[in-house]
Formats: sequence, C-alpha cells, structure tokens
Amino acid sequence: MGTTEKAKWNIDLTHSEINFKVKHMMISTVTGSFGKFDASVEAADDTFKDASFKFNAEIDSINTNNKDRDAHLKSDDFFNAEEFPKLTFESTSFDGEKMKGNLTIRDVTKEITMDVDFNGVAVDPYGQTKAGFDMEATINRKDFNLTWSAVTEAGSIVVSDKVKLIANVQFVKQ
Repeated sequence: MGTTEKAKWNIDLTHSEINFKVKHMMISTVTGSFGKFDASVEAADDTFKDASFKFNAEIDSINTNNKDRDAHLKSDDFFNAEEFPKLTFESTSFDGEKMKGNLTIRDVTKEITMDVDFNGVAVDPYGQTKAGFDMEATINRKDFNLTWSAVTEAGSIVVSDKVKLIANVQFVKQ
C-alpha cells in the first residue's frame, strides 16, 4: 500500500475569527478576540476525518474593546504575553464532529475536546477550494495558570473560571 499525499489547507484570514467569551460578575458576558492568528490543516480527503489541525494566536493581539482590560489580560495576572507570546492548539483526533487536541496557554498544555460543525467544501468565484468549520470548546482558565481572581464586596466573582473558545474558520486548499 502506498501512502496517500495529504492536501494542505491554510487559514483564510479574511473569512475567519477566533473569539472567547467569559462571564463577568456572573451576570454578563464579555467577548474578546485574537486579531493575529494562523492555522493549517492536512487532510487525506474532503471529509477531513482524521485531519491534522494546527493553530496559534498571538496573545498581544487580544481585543475586548477595552484597552485597560486588554492590558490586564496581557499581563502576568492572565496570559503574560511577554513571556508566553502565543496560544497554540494541535489536534490529536477528529471524527467529523469532535476534535481532540492539545491546547497550550502560558506554560501549560492540556487536552481539550472541541465540538465541530463542518460546514462543507465550496469553490469560490476565483476558483479556490475552501472549507468552513465552526468549532467550540469550554475550558477552565485556571487549568492554564490564568488564576487571577477577585470578589466584589457583595461576594460576586468578577471573572468566571469557565471560558468558551469559539473558532469560525475557513481554509483554502493549497
């Protein structure tokens, strides 16, 4: 049996976004995004089953539409962007609906499972073959040494431990 050449797909930055959501004061949700990121996939066929996904985001590109909060997130209380400039993810398995992989934030790597909606493959007006995915996972930020915490006078937790990661991404076949 010969080895099948895997197709390489690169992220289409124009049609992709990486977001996160976290509860603030346990009554509202703050949404943030990473402005600079990169991703690629190697897949044996257009079903993407058992494909290898790689992703990284630059911590310094974090944006929650609040400069003070962004600066706090980049500080050692949270991501420590200076010492750990990137968040990375590398898949270990993908069955078409669930993707397992290793997420590294700061100096901690943990296995996470993402729920994936594979939206299919299409050819755009310029003849490029593209594939779209919506991916979501919930992590505990404290598992990754994002341990800053505060409690209000009334006893409310300021930042939830649970963080939802959301990737709406499109890849271009090379």
